[in-house]
Amino acid sequence: MNKKCILVEPSQKRRDEFLAAVRRSKKLHGRWAAPPATVEKFDAYLKRSRKETHLSYWVCTESSELAGVININEIVRGVFCSGYLGYYAFAPHHGRGYMKRGLCAVLSEAFGRQRLHRLEANIQPDNESSRRLVQNVGFRLEGFSPRYLKIAGRWRDHERWAITAEEWRATLR
Repeated sequence: MNKKCILVEPSQKRRDEFLAAVRRSKKLHGRWAAPPATVEKFDAYLKRSRKETHLSYWVCTESSELAGVININEIVRGVFCSGYLGYYAFAPHHGRGYMKRGLCAVLSEAFGRQRLHRLEANIQPDNESSRRLVQNVGFRLEGFSPRYLKIAGRWRDHERWAITAEEWRATLR
């Protein structure tokens, strides 16, 4: 089966489908991610995704089902040209290659049309799936930050993974 991934812009019209995917994926997300799970939080996410400092993409299957979300947050332009990457998959599509294909498409967009220079992904050390995902597309480990992000109500340690536009282009050769 060809696992073609399609990126779409987040939209209000798919809110109920999104919230159902979040409910269906609660066990998968566990302590790793806290996606918007209520109408109010979804609306706030959608509003934030429209800001110049954020880029948001939904990863869909070839049949247009939601497979995951990829966000570039807190984008700073000018001499920095950088942002923070966040992502999560939806059950039952996790582990099937959609997020890798989606991330490659987002990196091409970020380093191409958006002209960013660097992206950073902060990953909890025990999240092997997430670590493998970024490693497989060329990110490198830069360091460790104790109690870095508050997720699911707790401050959690994170590893900092990053990639620059030059490193991304080198992976395409």
